[in-house]
Amino acid sequence: MRVAVMTLAAALLFGCGQSAQTPPTAFDPLPYVNPLIGTDGKGKTYPGATVPHGMVQLSPDNGRTGWDWIAGYFYPDNLIAGFSHTHLSGTGAGDLYDISFMPLTRPFARQPTEGGPNGGTIVSAFSHQQEQAKAGYYQVLLQDYGINVELTAGPRSGLQRYSFPADSKTGVVRLDLGYSRNWDKTTATYVQVIDPYHIAGYRKSTGWAKDQRVYFYSQLSQPINSHQIMADAKTLSVAEASGVDIALEMDFALNGQPLLLQTAISSVSIDNAKANLLAEPALLNFDALRADAEQRWRQELSRIQVEASDDNKTQFYTAMYHSALAPRLYSDVDGRYKGPDGEIHQSKDQPRYEFFSLWDTFRALHPWLTLVKPKQNADMLQSLLAHYREAGRLPVWSFEGNETDMMLGYHSVPVLVDAYLKGQIQLDPQELLQAALHSARQQEFGLASYQQLGYVPFEERNWNVALTMEYAFDDSAIARLAQAIGQPQVAAEFEQRALNYRRHFDPASGFMRAKNQQGQFRLPFDPNAYHPEDYCEANAWQYNFFVPHDISGMIELMGGQHAVAAKLDAMFSTEQKPGELPEWISGYIGQYVHGNEPSHHVPYLYQYLGQGHKTQLLVRRIMKELYHTAPDGLAGNEDAGQMSAWYLFSALGFYPVDPVSGQYVLGSPEVTSAVVQLVNGKQLRISTVDQADSHPYVKAVYWNNQRLTHFMLSHQQLMQGGELKFEMSATP
Repeated sequence: MRVAVMTLAAALLFGCGQSAQTPPTAFDPLPYVNPLIGTDGKGKTYPGATVPHGMVQLSPDNGRTGWDWIAGYFYPDNLIAGFSHTHLSGTGAGDLYDISFMPLTRPFARQPTEGGPNGGTIVSAFSHQQEQAKAGYYQVLLQDYGINVELTAGPRSGLQRYSFPADSKTGVVRLDLGYSRNWDKTTATYVQVIDPYHIAGYRKSTGWAKDQRVYFYSQLSQPINSHQIMADAKTLSVAEASGVDIALEMDFALNGQPLLLQTAISSVSIDNAKANLLAEPALLNFDALRADAEQRWRQELSRIQVEASDDNKTQFYTAMYHSALAPRLYSDVDGRYKGPDGEIHQSKDQPRYEFFSLWDTFRALHPWLTLVKPKQNADMLQSLLAHYREAGRLPVWSFEGNETDMMLGYHSVPVLVDAYLKGQIQLDPQELLQAALHSARQQEFGLASYQQLGYVPFEERNWNVALTMEYAFDDSAIARLAQAIGQPQVAAEFEQRALNYRRHFDPASGFMRAKNQQGQFRLPFDPNAYHPEDYCEANAWQYNFFVPHDISGMIELMGGQHAVAAKLDAMFSTEQKPGELPEWISGYIGQYVHGNEPSHHVPYLYQYLGQGHKTQLLVRRIMKELYHTAPDGLAGNEDAGQMSAWYLFSALGFYPVDPVSGQYVLGSPEVTSAVVQLVNGKQLRISTVDQADSHPYVKAVYWNNQRLTHFMLSHQQLMQGGELKFEMSATP
């Protein structure tokens, strides 16, 4: 197997220092963040208020369900049904929208909404001309009621400021604990009016997260004048109630001042939610909490200072913003959280994080975090091991204290191994190896056949080709780990398993194809057609080159450099006909699909074929055509930061084609220059000569004034600091 195995000694050279202080600078990145990017089209992002990796995502919801409303809000909509405290960033399925509040004035009425509840939804019209979305802040005018709503957030709470019309003597705030019932089935709700200034309760549900528990505690700036509770279609005048579908209406005698409502959440208890609220940076002080949120984002985004056009700066810093939304804080201020086993656990040495969309993020997001914030990334990855200790296996796709088994592979393994080999995470390597082996040797998810036959046969499971190819990549990570910690027998076993991708290759067609248990390829075969039974969210073109761990072996298998170059050329030039792929597969250049992850590394493969100019032209084309600054500026699902991480690496001029190798493949930077503040206090400086849209090609690359003769740089080199200079050209 053509896999470079890093030794443990070499890995330790990478080091892991203390967090560097943000250097003094006059540059403010916040004006270049636009949270509305991705809220239209395929992006599926939310525009509301949060802090980097925060527990709360306080954001508006349109009151509809369906593919377009996965994040709760879809830019073409003109209705708002409430502001809830939990949201997903750019995923392919809907869930969350917990603890939804809506300010109103009486009278109010329901109207039907797409996918909404029977009997209609209480909504208000709004206009984008009376809406703002910024890092840590969101504002909108509810036109039907004349109420101006402002949102900001702390690490574990959201703060809302409602400005009612000047002539309003009374106002209403409605809490709907059953909201999102059509996405995420509510199983139990409870609310308590503790006193005129405090309410609390919970919402429990089952959906993507099978056992989700969200407890909340809220404090108000003005006293509740009266209230009523709607419990499972009954109106009650009581202080507390429980049921499957609870709503609370609170009436206020307005005093001419804005009404503030701050809510903290917890997966453990109401008491923990209260403790989380009291620990927030500011309590019922909107301007102070907003300033704190903005400063957190300023520190996050100031890790890198780029020079580029204003549009490219907006793309870059919004991508940094999106890359810092997941994974996110899950444990309370006392360290407690609900685990995947349903029990309450406590994290002592670092916070517990959740929302690991690993099938997406192992490719670029986690490698990005190892470059720009390795200490926090190491803390996040400890959560993967905690999940293993609690649930008995590493997570596939962990979410709100649950294992969803969403997507495929065991991609916790490469993410953990990469950080370990870079010397960034302190752990017992033997425990890591045992956890990885447990994932690789289980009998579910087609792995029994994979271990017996060397591939997953199509009679057994859908996505069989994708499963084999992604298992082979994960196996290569286990081989690297085993070699690094002195386990040569395990290394040899998994080096062999990492070659299993070859079993799907059909020399006659030049594609990776599905096989039955007898080793015969499935017929008929059309590489342009969508085959969800064989490929995961892709067709044969998009999975054909997913061999990042053994590219030289793949090239040899496919007939050599000229044959592979011709195949890649065909991929980027073969027309994708309308209707051949479903709407969630998007962002085409020929048969290349940038809106989904399996082929994200493919434009960089030309470098391995001696045709780097094609890589350079393609990555610049992708950045120019498939990323822009309008609300539909993402070509596909943001996928918890993966789409943005691809852009961030590529805009700087390099990409982790094999995300466990510690190597970056050079491309063509879009920025004019950049300074990356490394965690060890050093700087990575990127500069260009003759940079322009008309100069996508790279004439020469220099690392610390030495001209490079190869197309790779190592993570170790970059972490030592220095200058990476690109001389750009209009011609190859």
